[in-house]
Amino acid sequence: MELIYKSTRNSNETATASMAILKGLANEGGLFVPDSIPSLDVSLEELSKMDYREVAYSIMKLMLTDFTEEELKYCINSAYDKKFDTDEIAPLVKKNGAYYLELFHGATIAFKDMALSILPYLLTTSAKKNNVKNEIVILTATSGDTGKAALAGFADVPGTKIIVFYPKNGVSPIQEKQMVTQKGDNTFVVGITGNFDDAQTGVKKMFSDVELNKYLADNGYQFSSANSINIGRLVPQMVYYAYAYSRLVASGEIKVGDKINVVVPTGNFGNILAAYYVREMGIPINKFICASNENKVLFDFFTTGSYDRNRQFILTTSPSMDILISSNLERLIYRIAGNDATKNKELMSELNSNGKYTITDEMKKNLVDFYGNYASEAETSATIKKVYESDNYIMDTHTAVAAAVYDKYVADTGDKTPTVIASTASPYKFTRSVMNSIDANYDKQTDFELVDELNRLSNVKVPQAIEDIRTAPVRHNTVCDKEDMLKEVKNFLGI
Repeated sequence: MELIYKSTRNSNETATASMAILKGLANEGGLFVPDSIPSLDVSLEELSKMDYREVAYSIMKLMLTDFTEEELKYCINSAYDKKFDTDEIAPLVKKNGAYYLELFHGATIAFKDMALSILPYLLTTSAKKNNVKNEIVILTATSGDTGKAALAGFADVPGTKIIVFYPKNGVSPIQEKQMVTQKGDNTFVVGITGNFDDAQTGVKKMFSDVELNKYLADNGYQFSSANSINIGRLVPQMVYYAYAYSRLVASGEIKVGDKINVVVPTGNFGNILAAYYVREMGIPINKFICASNENKVLFDFFTTGSYDRNRQFILTTSPSMDILISSNLERLIYRIAGNDATKNKELMSELNSNGKYTITDEMKKNLVDFYGNYASEAETSATIKKVYESDNYIMDTHTAVAAAVYDKYVADTGDKTPTVIASTASPYKFTRSVMNSIDANYDKQTDFELVDELNRLSNVKVPQAIEDIRTAPVRHNTVCDKEDMLKEVKNFLGI
């Protein structure tokens, strides 16, 4: 049965999976969502005997129904190959009373690789399926990790160009170096004098500008997105939660049908939404534990039912979560409103005009399986030190936010359900913050001295992604005001 995608803001706007991937964003700023979530057609027992690629096919064939088996397997096998430094793709490591799902073994050492390794293949296959002749311009805002993962995925892919905007003073030194040293004649990286929300708002504005999109088409281009607003990003993220469950069954840690909890360090809400979607397919997930840093807009939402971005924006040591407008939350709002595009559009209009909205009591009842909390900077740092000392395991700052919130969840509820924590980045990506958490005296060392010290402490090989940027020349040094983003896009495209 073909799955149709609808806009969260207009139920009359529909698309096939491939068209939704190509467009990225629906009209009127809406997001594409499946009109229903199909049930798994393999048993959990069968799933436990599959490798990562086989699990990926089992999930994705149900969500991307206009792709043939040959097309989908080509995309999956091209993505999940030697780019990953472990055959498992996403290993599950038991530490400190939980199971850490290591999502950072790809080319750019962050969880974004899990989806952005396959998105270029899904996108170019979609273009062929729909006879698209325009060059596809990937337009993306990043809070640190999406940018590099998208750049690496799309570099020199024929028929595409990629433009990434990032907050100039809002990413880690390693994250910035990864982006500004990116090779590829079709790549363009711009730092903006604003925060991530400014970058994301600017990108969304260009997507929904009808005149601009016509102008692009007249010049042989069309926009698409590599952010998690693109359903082609979200569907591959569903896979690793199903895979984590299958590993727990395969290793005898749980029995088929037992429930698990998942903890996700959350900024834009895509990663935790993927877990919610895969539960709808039949993976037994009990609680979705949403972990925020000091930009705790989601914690406040789950506590009160009110979403309010009118607050101070805080730069933290977990910059990929420094977000006040969680775009993918809109997909959940649409769902808990009973797939009511009119109600959802009304709430998003309030967010746009007043910076806040409040859901109904009826909608709030549908959030019973979500738990929100946050970790302060001090708590995040203390968690890194504690787990290093107890388990000789070094985690990055985002994973530490999740681990700290999980401790709070257990203290609040006493729930001892086996729990998977999404470990979203390698500690090598945030060496200074990580090493300072272990010992403040490390702050005197340079970034790459810290890399070598982290290697000594952890006995984990320095990832190739870090070795590659030690001496790499800067290739992108454009910085602009947030008001000038469109101008830079036109400059790059020569239009």
